[in-house]
Amino acid sequence: MEMLGKVRSVMDKVLTAVCCFLFAAMVLVGTYKIVSRYFFGKPSTISEELLTYLFTWMALFASVYVFGKRDHMRMGFIADKLEGKNRVILEVVIEILIIAFAAIVMLFGGISITKLTMTQATASLGIPMGVVYTVVPISGILIIVYGVLNIIDLVSGNDRGGQRDVKE
Repeated sequence: MEMLGKVRSVMDKVLTAVCCFLFAAMVLVGTYKIVSRYFFGKPSTISEELLTYLFTWMALFASVYVFGKRDHMRMGFIADKLEGKNRVILEVVIEILIIAFAAIVMLFGGISITKLTMTQATASLGIPMGVVYTVVPISGILIIVYGVLNIIDLVSGNDRGGQRDVKE
């Protein structure tokens, strides 16, 4: 169990660093865009496209991080009424559904769309669109890993459900 905690801790730290880097890059590119447009009168089309891709990557990696923490949005009207073993069963089923979604849509679908778009280039940057879409299967893999870790935590009694234990 200690090993799984270390794996989760490393994943959390790496995702945090990646999200911070992407956010800092967005600030720099956004600043460049503003300066080039308003001070030099030459708008940058590259910065617009790069900002879009950076934002998409950051949003997906931040979503993975939130799934790992089990702090994602949920409708708790059923789960909040359950306690003990029934609640754990429901939480495990929810994690299995999340894993299934990540495997089918994000991993399988992400790999398919990445392969399909490797021959298409982005408008301004000129890189293959498949490179941009690689974030989808990568996020899918990470959500699957976090889902498995979450199930292990739930079954072992180490619920990391964030605000789920807070009584209103």
